[in-house]
Amino acid sequence: MPDWVNAAFDEYRRRLRPPVSLELVEVEARRRGRNADVARIIEDEGAAVLAAVPGGALPVALDRGGRDVDTRELAGLLQGWVDDAQDVAFLVGGPEGLSAPCLSASRLTLSLSRLTFAHPLVRVVLAEQLYRAFSINHGLPYHR
Repeated sequence: MPDWVNAAFDEYRRRLRPPVSLELVEVEARRRGRNADVARIIEDEGAAVLAAVPGGALPVALDRGGRDVDTRELAGLLQGWVDDAQDVAFLVGGPEGLSAPCLSASRLTLSLSRLTFAHPLVRVVLAEQLYRAFSINHGLPYHR
């Protein structure tokens, strides 16, 4: 990832305070050449994503067809997860999206937007929105 992506993600991750924390677990994207078997790539990447979900974590898929939530709704979801001491694993797919097994395994599917974002932007937008939700829940001035 470009340095600006890592810097932005780290900035929002750093701002979070217990009991909320954010950890990035990357799954290597397979190369997509001219004659790539895209269906197989999606399947393999999906298996790797599911294997990376920690035991007991609630899988939440990010998909443009998912439920639209605004920031205050996300803050409510975040507070519910905190209240339940529930770890959450946000699943982000490659350029073609998440595999069917990833979507099926997810207890909740959210949409960050109906727009399509470049993969580096997704991690920054998600981290920023989680921090914004955190700031709402803690009465911080960040969300005005």
